[in-house]
Amino acid sequence: AALGPRSYTTLRDEAVKLFNSLQQLESERDPVPLMQGVLQTCLDLPPLVDEIYCQLVKQTTEPPVPGGQGDLHYWQLLTCMSCTFLPSPPVLRFLRFHLDRTESRFPASEMAKYACFIREALGKTKGRECVPSLEEILVLMQRQEMICTVHCPGAPACSVAISSHTTAEEVARELVSRLGLSQSPNLFALYEQSRRREQPVGSATLLADVLTRFE
Repeated sequence: AALGPRSYTTLRDEAVKLFNSLQQLESERDPVPLMQGVLQTCLDLPPLVDEIYCQLVKQTTEPPVPGGQGDLHYWQLLTCMSCTFLPSPPVLRFLRFHLDRTESRFPASEMAKYACFIREALGKTKGRECVPSLEEILVLMQRQEMICTVHCPGAPACSVAISSHTTAEEVARELVSRLGLSQSPNLFALYEQSRRREQPVGSATLLADVLTRFE
C-alpha cells in the first residue's frame, strides 16, 4: 500500500482512478479542475508520474479525431505535466520521440505547437513544490505566460510576465533594472505577504509555486 497526504489507497487503485479521470477528460467541458486533480495525485504519489506520461502519449497517438477537443485536452494536460514533473530517462526518451513524430506528421497544427512547447518546458523543469494553480493551468492550455503583480515600496505596483520556470531571483533582477536601481549597493528580494505573516521568498523559489499557495 502507498498512503499519501490525501489518504490514498494502493498505487494500483490510484492508477486505475487516474486512468478513469483521463477517460473523463476527453469529454469534460471544464477540464481544469480535473487536470489539477491528476497533477496533485502525481505530486503526492511520484511513482505514478511515469504512468500518466505513458497514458497521455498513448491517448495522443492515433486519436480518433486529431486536433479535436478531446485530443487537445490530452495535449493540454501533457503540457501541464511537462511544466511540473520530469519523467524517468526511459519515459523521457519515449516522450521526446512522440513529440518529434507529432511535429513531423502534423506540422503547423495545434498538436505540433503543444509538442514544441512541451519539449522546451522539459528542458527547464526541475520539479515543483506545488501543482500549477487554476490560473496557471488556464494559461498553459493557451501556451501563454502568467502576469504577476509585485508591490514595490515607494513605487507603483509592477506587472511581470512569468512562466512556470521563473524564479524569484529572476523577477527581482528584472524589477531592479526597471526601477533604475542597478547601481544601488542595497540587496533586493521578494517577500510573500499574507494576512498572517510576511516572509522572504527564496531566490530559487518558483513564482508559480508562490501563486499556487495564494490560491
